[in-house]
Amino acid sequence: MREDNVKTPRFGWALTGSGHFFKECLEIMRELPNLDVFVSRAAAEVVRMYRQELAFPPSTRIYKDTTASAAPVGNFYYSVYHTLIVAPATSNTVAKCVYGISDNLATNVFAQAGKCQVPTIVFACDTAPELDTEAPKGMVKVYPRRIDLENTERLKSFEDTIVVESMAELEVAVEARLKWLKNYSS
Repeated sequence: MREDNVKTPRFGWALTGSGHFFKECLEIMRELPNLDVFVSRAAAEVVRMYRQELAFPPSTRIYKDTTASAAPVGNFYYSVYHTLIVAPATSNTVAKCVYGISDNLATNVFAQAGKCQVPTIVFACDTAPELDTEAPKGMVKVYPRRIDLENTERLKSFEDTIVVESMAELEVAVEARLKWLKNYSS
């Protein structure tokens, strides 16, 4: 999508089945103006496991993964979104994005954002050989596989896609899009 074609500027945010900084991502989401949330089936499970609520401002629209064709992705064709954020993104989601597999709501919106040239931010979970992450019962160590790390690197080469590897990087990338939006709206 050419940024000059934005008619109704909205953020799209796809949640996947990762618990890695899940609560922190929800906090950022609650602060964004004009947000649409795409909840994959796996993300709906994580919401329950982590005992979270998808409580957002009234203007937020929530789309759940309930249709085989992922019907909500049609909004990408009509310049509804100026930015897509996929966060947190599981290694499964990253792999599917890298190999062009669009078989759930999160991977479908990623594919459509790419096809419509919508700038996308992906917060990949598996970015280092050893990580600490929060599981439903507390912190755990994980050791991403080489293929997971390679897929994260591959995703970095995609057009209109920024891959971030930490909450700090995610916050900076979101702030940059908010700044762009403010300048665009002026």
